[in-house]
Amino acid sequence: MATQDAAWARLVIADDHPLFRDALKQALRQGSGDEPAAAIGEISEAGSIEAVMEELASHPETDLVLLDLAMPGVRGLSGLMNLRARFPDIPVIVVSASDDPAVVRRCADFGASGFIPKSLQVADMRAAVAAVLAGGEWFPPDIDLAAEDENELAEIARRLSTLTPQQVRVLMMLGEGLLNKQIAYELSVSEATVKAHVSAILQKLGADSRTQAVIMVNRIDALQREPTISPDV
Repeated sequence: MATQDAAWARLVIADDHPLFRDALKQALRQGSGDEPAAAIGEISEAGSIEAVMEELASHPETDLVLLDLAMPGVRGLSGLMNLRARFPDIPVIVVSASDDPAVVRRCADFGASGFIPKSLQVADMRAAVAAVLAGGEWFPPDIDLAAEDENELAEIARRLSTLTPQQVRVLMMLGEGLLNKQIAYELSVSEATVKAHVSAILQKLGADSRTQAVIMVNRIDALQREPTISPDV
């Protein structure tokens, strides 16, 4: 859970660019002008979604994850969905080269506590992190999270956001091509439980088959396209 005191906060920066991870780490630790440096206790790094999962499993006391949507093991927004499903008590701020309002809104829909464009000023990045560590949220003030995106992808995202954490995990495993018995083994549940989850997923998504449900997730992932960006912060 988020701490009330950033001095004792433990963060994980998840980005596949070592230079950007280092620059962001330095930015979060340093102050500028009259602003004091943020006294964050520990900052770990991860270069892939698998590394993030391993880090959080080893350190469940982590207070915040700063997640890039475009790195190894992450197809896009499904990486955020999977992370929130596996560790629902650990807040996530998406750090992205994209500032597309639709992407920002989808991140909010899927449980992100904040969204930081990589072009954001360093002082604003620190303010965003401090706000989330204090138990709040931070999204770009010029983006209306309540605005409705009138298109099919927005409707798919709305339906995906109704899935429970366990249903999200099952859906992600379906996307990996796992069979019911394999999913049951991974989740330590019965095959009957997996079948019930699959049925609920199909009903919530309005999908006719497992394949169609996976295609819907892939379409949401396609919404998020990261441009190349310099690692400078």
